[in-house]
Amino acid sequence: MIEAKGIIKRFGNIQALDTVNVTIKKGGITLVLGPSGSGKTTLVKSLSLLDCPDSGSINIDDLIFTFPTNKKNWDFKSIWPKLTVVFQQHFLWPHLTLKENLLLPLQKKKFQDNNKHFNRIIESFNMTGFIDRYPNQVSLGQRQRAALARAVLLNPEYLFLDEITSALDVEQTSILIDLLFELRTSNIGILIVTHLIHFAQVILEKNENNSFIFLDEGKVVESGKIVEFKNPHSVRLNKYLSVL
Repeated sequence: MIEAKGIIKRFGNIQALDTVNVTIKKGGITLVLGPSGSGKTTLVKSLSLLDCPDSGSINIDDLIFTFPTNKKNWDFKSIWPKLTVVFQQHFLWPHLTLKENLLLPLQKKKFQDNNKHFNRIIESFNMTGFIDRYPNQVSLGQRQRAALARAVLLNPEYLFLDEITSALDVEQTSILIDLLFELRTSNIGILIVTHLIHFAQVILEKNENNSFIFLDEGKVVESGKIVEFKNPHSVRLNKYLSVL
């Protein structure tokens, strides 16, 4: 389980995160909702230790990080790729085929090439027809699938997805939802940043243990499960849902 408490992050005079608490449980899906600029991506970077908070604490399976702290004492190898992040920008090497992009982190981590596992992931993402193409030869949605498949190949225990549905059509999004629930049954803890209300509602309705937090101006305005999502207590979340 990942448990973050009192997370604060500032950029100059701007407080991007204001005393945020969030829990990500293995076998569950946690959604992060909120308008643009509310701190969603900043939270992902903070929780994954890619851009550490200014204060607060993060407990990752009883490995506790408190802030501010001395990074020199950290054992990052115990965190990555146990915790893997997929960002909206994809970060695919343009001079490598999609297959080579997928296999590259496995080689660097000295993973053995498991053809059966690789082929299952490629089939799950419907990538067989374009796996040998370069990133500039495929659509944005296909590049997004490749980035997600690359993360899944690392067999993470926690998977953070930042607006992963932004370039997917309705059919691809439906496939993604099915895959996420397959991953959940493998006891992976999943955190998803999204602005898609229908997508969030489907995720919450599929399992009553899935949860959400709603950020606004860096603060958690509301949190809960499907009941709270459909019957928000805060004026801010009510307005957000009504507009979208």
